[in-house]
Amino acid sequence: MVAVVKDNIMRRYIAYLHLEKGMTDNTIEAYIDDVEKLIRYLELSGCSWQEANRDVLVNFVCTLQDVGIGARSQARVISGVKSFFRFLKLEGFIEEDFSESLEMPRLGRQLPSILSVDEINAMIESIDLTVLEGQRNRAIIEVLYSCGLRVSELVGLRISQLYLDDEYICVEGKGGKQRLVPISAQAIREIEQYMLVRAKQKIKPGEEDYLFLNRRGSHMTRVMVFYIVRNLCDLCGIKKRVSPHTLRHSFATHLLENGANLRAIQSMLGHESITTTEIYVHLDRHFLRHEIIAHHPRNK
Repeated sequence: MVAVVKDNIMRRYIAYLHLEKGMTDNTIEAYIDDVEKLIRYLELSGCSWQEANRDVLVNFVCTLQDVGIGARSQARVISGVKSFFRFLKLEGFIEEDFSESLEMPRLGRQLPSILSVDEINAMIESIDLTVLEGQRNRAIIEVLYSCGLRVSELVGLRISQLYLDDEYICVEGKGGKQRLVPISAQAIREIEQYMLVRAKQKIKPGEEDYLFLNRRGSHMTRVMVFYIVRNLCDLCGIKKRVSPHTLRHSFATHLLENGANLRAIQSMLGHESITTTEIYVHLDRHFLRHEIIAHHPRNK
């Protein structure tokens, strides 16, 4: 009976996140994972979520610290727990929300890792065009770097969202919000070359409009793109910690270094707040300081 009640509450919570909060499937999945961490902890403690007072929740957060979970991951878990308890109170399952008093860990501003233009060129040049997926992978790297897309936006990109004659694409970002992003001539050329290869592929029904396909004719997953990027870095001897998001960071940083307006970068990245984009100002200053230290004659 308890399991049935729990499953019913979780279904309603998922519907709440989806319909009322407008969250994407990936964000909802992360929130559910956070709540399940708490529920497992409560079960081991012999406590139900109805009995979870402030002391219980604080002990849960301390346990996250004890097992070595980093501050940023802690903050995300706490955010998920707070959302769950707000829902429980809103729906009348609990009378008091003790999660309100939980404090977020202090986070230092972490500057993202970026790749140089030469490193990105090396990645692209290392792609073997004699294999079936070679041209597809070239187009993927060019689009990630040319448009600054999130990996979820890339794998969800559809042919009907390409306006290559006008040199822009329509991207569906977080919360289903759409934005228009300019695309470079080089990325357009790589897409057009890939489309010639793609035309010879057998495509699964319902997948016809997805731009990037795997060997089985289905749209690609985020994990596949992670593997592509990391394997290319290994081929090039790039030792940095690189992911598809690194190309997004590189896109924004290189634009800023070359004089692009911060508001324009915000629009292209799909950031709701300018403060999110401002991290690239800090990164640009860090880059400039490094260049001065490395090249000024007084520092030699």
